[in-house]
Amino acid sequence: MQCCYVSVSALMLLIDFYFSSILRCAVHASRFLCVFTVSRNLQISSKMSPEGKRLFNIVVLGFGFMFMFTAFQTCGNIEQTVIKSFNNTEFHGSGYTSMAIIYGVFSASNLIAPSVVTVIGPQLSMFFSGLLYSGYIAMFIYPYTWSFYTASVLVGIGAAVLWTAQGNVLAINSTDNTIGRNSGIFWALLQFSLFFGNLYIYCAWHGHVHITDKDRQTVFISLTVISLVGCFLFFLIRKPDPEPVAPSEQSQSLLQAESSESFSTASSPDVGLCSQALDAFVRACKMFGTREMLLLSLSIAYTGLELTFYSGVYGTCIGAMTRFGQDAKSLIGISGICIGVGEILGGGVFGMLNKCSRFGRNPVVLLGLITHYVAFYLIFLNIASDAPIAPEPGTDLQAYITPSVGVALLCSFLLGFGDSCFNTQLLSIIGFTFRDNSAPAFAVFKFIQSIMAALAFFYSNYLLLHWQLLILVLMGFLGCVTFFLAEWKAESRRQESDYDSI
Repeated sequence: MQCCYVSVSALMLLIDFYFSSILRCAVHASRFLCVFTVSRNLQISSKMSPEGKRLFNIVVLGFGFMFMFTAFQTCGNIEQTVIKSFNNTEFHGSGYTSMAIIYGVFSASNLIAPSVVTVIGPQLSMFFSGLLYSGYIAMFIYPYTWSFYTASVLVGIGAAVLWTAQGNVLAINSTDNTIGRNSGIFWALLQFSLFFGNLYIYCAWHGHVHITDKDRQTVFISLTVISLVGCFLFFLIRKPDPEPVAPSEQSQSLLQAESSESFSTASSPDVGLCSQALDAFVRACKMFGTREMLLLSLSIAYTGLELTFYSGVYGTCIGAMTRFGQDAKSLIGISGICIGVGEILGGGVFGMLNKCSRFGRNPVVLLGLITHYVAFYLIFLNIASDAPIAPEPGTDLQAYITPSVGVALLCSFLLGFGDSCFNTQLLSIIGFTFRDNSAPAFAVFKFIQSIMAALAFFYSNYLLLHWQLLILVLMGFLGCVTFFLAEWKAESRRQESDYDSI
């Protein structure tokens, strides 16, 4: 009994040391970034053109999300595998259930997210939301069931605010000519997170059949610190200059000025924050019924379903395939890297080719659908049907061909590339169509996407692989058709605008 007490005490001291180390790192990082932000902002204000400052903001936004989601996407990719390996009989959580809670709360919170961004501004919105992400990751250092699901609820709320603020910053730092380019740059930087995080997982877990407590704690301490660095990077984002202004105004923070410009109504300047927040909420609700958003809703819904599949289900399937050998667990990291390479390639290529495209967004979306269909077919042939719900030892079943690691990793790349096709074009068309109401529009986008992701994580606990693939095939086809209709309408609107400006 005394030995047990000493062990528990030692463990608590170790945890306290971990959190103290993380806190010290965060404090030092915040001090450095505060000093760096002041000096850097003065340089930006005096040396950069308005367009250069907007591009700088997009790059900083991308790097901030890259650090945060290096931690969070890696966490989501491995958490179900990690949970199966817990040496704790008191923990009864499920990674799929946690992600379902996150995306369920995420979807509901999107209705109030524009109001939050209106009140505190996009910069602080992203920072505080990022802290919630960091808390969720830190929970895995020493998890309890209650803290696991509580953190899931909190990060769902934070996600809604984070992505609404992100969409707002992307829109106000873009023009009709640069929205496609900026969407591609942001998406490519964001998806570098899949590369770095999963490379670390592969190196840390290579040859491990079972994930020990020490393995888990080492990984999640590192991921927590990485996430905190991303949070503080948001303070480098500055208020864009839509037109030449006085030098004294150029150094103003994005913190307060942005929310008033993006969400202000035609009413008098002394309208209270509560009225602005209510107005943002009402406009977000009304946006559901617009023809453009209804047409895009099926495409957005499909991205939610395939987000669940590539970020949570497919990695678990690979790790459960005992026919891949003793390195099956470490292959989860390699799979994530291949997804990231596909995402980065797609985001970079479509961002650079945006100005050269004469055919609009439809060919890119069609390419994404074809790429996904090839991936789904190969996965159907290569991965056992019970892999998503297999127990911790894995599954010995075989699909229709001899399981191949090469085919599995090729499918990972195709999943990432196809996802970038859909998401870059959705970001572009929403930023163009709803420029004057960017925050409510991106809130609705994330509401639809997250509620479908929550639904997918829920049924992933029960459905065999081939049923999940069938759902993706059907929703992908419907989403592609409705996107074509929305794009034709957007192109018609662009041509009318060009004609009126002559």
